[in-house]
Amino acid sequence: MNKFAVAFAAATLMSLAACGEKPAAESNNATNEVVVNELENAANAADNAANAAGNAANAANAAANATNAAE
Repeated sequence: MNKFAVAFAAATLMSLAACGEKPAAESNNATNEVVVNELENAANAADNAANAAGNAANAANAAANATNAAE
């Protein structure tokens, strides 16, 4: 959905530029907000991936500890 919004906003700004009209500040602000949201989502996805990797490492350590305790 957000990719569609970015594409739509970009197309709107390009069509206004082609007509020789200056885009409204509201359009620019909306486009900037969508881009910022996309960047935040990407950062959150990276954090989630790092957390998942950390959780997997913790699980591996727990398994190793259990194996060692059983010996």
